[in-house]
Order: sequence, then structure tokens, then C-alpha cells
Amino acid sequence: MNPQPARTPEIWIDALPYALPYLAFGVVLSLKGEGAHVGWALAQVLAPAVLIAGFAFRGAYPELSGFRPRISGGLADVAVGLGIAALWLVPFLAFDVLPRPGPEAAFDPGEAGMRGVNLALRFAGFALVTPFMEELFVRSFLIRFLDVFDAEADFREIPIGRFAWRSFIGTVLWFTVTHQTWEWLVALPTGIVLNLWLYRRRHLGSVVLAHATANAAIFTYVLMRASTNPDLWIFL
Repeated sequence: MNPQPARTPEIWIDALPYALPYLAFGVVLSLKGEGAHVGWALAQVLAPAVLIAGFAFRGAYPELSGFRPRISGGLADVAVGLGIAALWLVPFLAFDVLPRPGPEAAFDPGEAGMRGVNLALRFAGFALVTPFMEELFVRSFLIRFLDVFDAEADFREIPIGRFAWRSFIGTVLWFTVTHQTWEWLVALPTGIVLNLWLYRRRHLGSVVLAHATANAAIFTYVLMRASTNPDLWIFL
């Protein structure tokens, strides 16, 4: 399908459902600072979640519709997610020499004596909201926009999962540099895997499920092992 010409203002309006939740998350994250109270954590979850829900209610995400994978497909998505979790954790667990932040930068579940609330909010943001927010922006909008921006065409006309070197490299680099620098070592291959899985499955829902599984698995591992190794809180 050939993309149809579109006026530049319309392109940016069409991009709002993808960009605004991503931007809202970044703004709250930058404003809350270190040691912020639970209200900022709640805002970090609610700001993108409410925007995504509102745009979804208006039908802004057709790429998420009709996601009903067979059992084998769903299990494959979950398996990829578990593999990504291992890819993210194992290098740091196996090699102490790899750079990482100090404990002062780690998530503190006991902050303000609200451990249960803090953990619930962190899980909601990490394993539920972030996969939708990040995949909608990176592997639905950005990956298609990079294919057509210089032609002022409508990115929505590009099929989900269409491969092109420019968008592949661009989104992998974006995914990498928007993580913390100490995470780049694992963010780069993770971005590659998520892109390849999108090309394989050709439905954004599969990538969201893989991403959510990865984050949920990382969260679960940290929660189970942090009592004996508090340094693991840096991964959340």
C-alpha cells in the first residue's frame, strides 16, 4: 500500500495519541525528582494511563484491535518476554564490573512507610502502563513515521510490522538512548529483539504482551530476591 500525501499539520495531530502519553510520563518523571512522595508516583502512572484510555475510547489505536492470538502465539509472546527479562538482568548479575547506579538511586519500596502502595504503583507503571505507552510511541508511531516523514505522508497508512532499515535503526537507537546510560548495554539488544518480534508477529499487541511479560518478570524477580540483595531495586 502506497502512503497517501498528507499535510504537515495533520501529521502532527495524528501523532498526538502516541506522543502525549509518552510526553506526560517524561514530564512527571523529570519533575518528581528523587525521594518524591507517593503522589508523584501516582501521577507517573495515571498521567499516561488516563491519556491512553481516553484516546483508546475514541478509537485512536486501531493497531491494538483484534488481538486474539492462538494459545501457541500467546505463549510465544510470553516466552520472548521472559527471554528479554533474562537478557536485561543476567549481564548485571553475572558481571559485577558492569557499571550501575549506587543504592541511593534505587527504588525504595518502604518510602513514607507505604510499602504496599509503593509496590502496587510501581508494578502498575512498570508492567502495565509502560509497555502500552512505549510500544505505541516507539513501535507504532515512530517506526512508521521514520519511513514517511520526508515525504509528508500519513504514517498510519504504513502497515504495522513493515521492515525498513531506516526505521529499524532509528527506533533501536531511540529505545536505547531514552534509557539510562548504564542500561544501554542491555537496552540496545532489547530494542532489536522487540523490533524483530514486531516484524515476525505483525501485530502491536504481541509486542506489548512480550514487553509486559518482561517487565512483570523483572519486577517479580527483584521482589523475590531483594530481601537478600537490596541492590536489585535499581532495576525498578
